[in-house]
Amino acid sequence: MRGRSWKFWLVSSVLVLAVGVVGGPFVYIHFIAAKAPAPLALTTTSPSATASSSSSPASGVSGTWSVSAGSQVGYRVNEILFGQSNVAAGRTSSVTGSVTIAGSTVSKAAFTVDMTTVTSDQQRRDNQFNGRIIDTGSYPTAAFTLSSPIVLSSIPAVGSQSSAQATGVLTMHGTSKSVTFTVKGQRTANGIEVTGSIPVVFADWNIPNPSFGPVSTDDHGVLEFLLVFTRA
Repeated sequence: MRGRSWKFWLVSSVLVLAVGVVGGPFVYIHFIAAKAPAPLALTTTSPSATASSSSSPASGVSGTWSVSAGSQVGYRVNEILFGQSNVAAGRTSSVTGSVTIAGSTVSKAAFTVDMTTVTSDQQRRDNQFNGRIIDTGSYPTAAFTLSSPIVLSSIPAVGSQSSAQATGVLTMHGTSKSVTFTVKGQRTANGIEVTGSIPVVFADWNIPNPSFGPVSTDDHGVLEFLLVFTRA
């Protein structure tokens, strides 16, 4: 009986430990930890606002537009903690830059992001981001410069959206590479909004894989952005 009792408690302890290792992360990720914010997207224009602006000319956007309040840039990466899938996301509103439009052509665009201000919902993840991963002490900013003009088929009316391909140079972690990606734009009553995402393979920018401790991540992620412009 004594031997059987010892084995029972040993097996029970192993089972409890196993449930804790597997079930603990599941409970934490799905019921306790904050969920990653939804991908950045254009704001929804109310029908009333669209209707009231329907008489506005579709042109009149030529000139220089500056990044303003409401703009955000961030990252989104898939990660796994003890077999449980999760999405890690960090963002900052410390974005500067401008875009120049001539007729229906975006002729210039350049933006800079303060990488030292990027934060997520986890301090430990942010410490890894600022230290080993991005090394914001050595590379405090990231930048994008348009290298080819974007020629639009037409300028959308207020409340309407349109998409186009953008090509430029993205600089992160001291490395610059040409990237091409889709941008979606929208005219609003007060300016212009542009959103999109750029796929990033970490090794291409000499960025170490974000995996650390019990957390493993994909070898790639996306850089997402929402840029809100007002006239300079």
